[in-house]
Amino acid sequence: MAEQPAVQINNISETDIEDAIADVARRCSNAGRWGAGDVLGTLNHLDESKRVEGARLVRRGRSFSLAQLFDAEGPQRGWRKRVNPVHTMLSSGLDAEFGPAEFPHGFAGADDVVFMPLQCSTQWDGLGHIFDHGRAYNDRPASQVVTSGGDRVTGIETVRDLIAGRGVLLDVGRALGEDGELPDGFAITTEHLRLTAASQGLSSRVGTGDLVLVRTGQLARARRDGWGEYAGGAAPGLSFSTADWLHSSEIAGIATDTWGFEVRPNEFPGSFQPLHQVAIPHIGLFIGEMWDLDALAADCAEDGVYEFWLTAAPLPVTGAVGSPVNPIAVK
Repeated sequence: MAEQPAVQINNISETDIEDAIADVARRCSNAGRWGAGDVLGTLNHLDESKRVEGARLVRRGRSFSLAQLFDAEGPQRGWRKRVNPVHTMLSSGLDAEFGPAEFPHGFAGADDVVFMPLQCSTQWDGLGHIFDHGRAYNDRPASQVVTSGGDRVTGIETVRDLIAGRGVLLDVGRALGEDGELPDGFAITTEHLRLTAASQGLSSRVGTGDLVLVRTGQLARARRDGWGEYAGGAAPGLSFSTADWLHSSEIAGIATDTWGFEVRPNEFPGSFQPLHQVAIPHIGLFIGEMWDLDALAADCAEDGVYEFWLTAAPLPVTGAVGSPVNPIAVK
């Protein structure tokens, strides 16, 4: 697919912002591309041959979890009622040792429960997560997709067996940042992505059906200095101008080590997550956020190989518009 010219952020006046977003949305729309009934969006690009390609990348058998821990010490600050996980024991060793016998012959066990928003830590955004002017992915009325009972059309369970294939890391933080970290507010452009790929070598090529991971280094900074405003505050991230690349590259999904994927503060005054507004309801792109890419990035820098087998299946919570995930990269 021929790549369209990227929107010029600096040339857009405040009064033209909505029109600019709408223009890019039209240009990058995948509505109807895979039929009126499609619920998979960009995962249509990730077919069986791409999974075989990804599986063949395993050479050393070394695996990396790309998930943050799900616990009460996480990054959330309560925005939109997003809190950190609350983990409670329903029964414990105290019950077994000091309580009445639960089962015959000394048998006992422990059980627990977790309460958490599905997007409180390492996660996928599903296709029902974001709307544009009341329209959901594939130009459906938002009210007919997500109701009080959940996402009735593109619930995250529809892709529970699909997100596995060739992963590629673009370590922009290491390539362009100071000490491996980009400063908050750094807008990653398509050129930055290309420069990073070129500096990393041939294993960093990005093509149809790939699962792309973009490391900014912000999580490393939060891990060192404390969460601060990691959740919702200023952050490095993708520029709105990358929308055309996200569409034309035909990637299956993309994830970052930041809370919100795109640069914050957002580039357009008065807007909120405009790249989400194009990427999810129009491109149908699966977006991962708050992934922990540091250990994988260190290994990639050491051996010079930035491609790997990646499996990142969401929890099949029926009707969910996002899901926690423990992605595993294997090299």
